[in-house]
Amino acid sequence: MAFLLGGVARYEEDIRKSRFLAVAAPAHSADEAAAFLETARQPQATHNCWAWRIGQAYRFHDDGEPGGTAGRPILQAIEGQDCDRVVVMVTRWFGGIKLGTGGLVRAYGGVVAQCLRLADKAPWVEERRVRCDCAFGDLDRVRARLSEAGARIEDEAYGLDGVTWTLAIEATRCADLETLYMNLTRGRGVWTLLDGDSRG
Repeated sequence: MAFLLGGVARYEEDIRKSRFLAVAAPAHSADEAAAFLETARQPQATHNCWAWRIGQAYRFHDDGEPGGTAGRPILQAIEGQDCDRVVVMVTRWFGGIKLGTGGLVRAYGGVVAQCLRLADKAPWVEERRVRCDCAFGDLDRVRARLSEAGARIEDEAYGLDGVTWTLAIEATRCADLETLYMNLTRGRGVWTLLDGDSRG
C-alpha cells in the first residue's frame, strides 16, 4: 500500500559536523514538485539535493555531490517508506569533514527515511472523476445519497434544468455508484467517466 503526505514534514540532523535538513511535501504533478523545490532551496547551503516520485514518474538530482550519493538515496528512501506523490529536498551545510561515498548515501537516505517516518501520512486511494447531471427536482435527494455513498463534489455548475456535478469517487466503488445514480434519476441522468486519474 502506498501513502500520501498530509502536509509538509521536516527533519534535521547533524552528521559529522555537516547539517542535513530534509523537507518533504505532497506533489501531484511535476510542476508542483518543481515549484516546491524552488521555494525549499537554500542558496547559502553547500548542496540542495532532491528527488520526487509521482506514480511511475520520478526525478532526482545530486547538486554537486558525487554521482549516486544523494539524489538516488533520497528516491530510494521515498520508495522504502512506500510514499507516492511526494517531493523531498535535502539541504546540506558542509561542516569540514568528508563523509565518503558510503557515508553520503547513508546520510541522505537516512535523514529522508526519518523525515518520512515522522510525517503525517494517509493511505493512497485511487479515484475516478465523473461528470453527471441532475434535475432540480432530484437534486437534494441525489446529492445526499451520493455523499452518503462516498462521492465528493469537486465542482458544480447550475443550468436552466438542473445542476452538472464533477464528482471524485473511489475507483473500486465507481460501478456501484453509477448504478445508484441511474436508479435515483430513474435512468434519465447522464454519467460520464472523465478519467482514470489517481489522487488521494
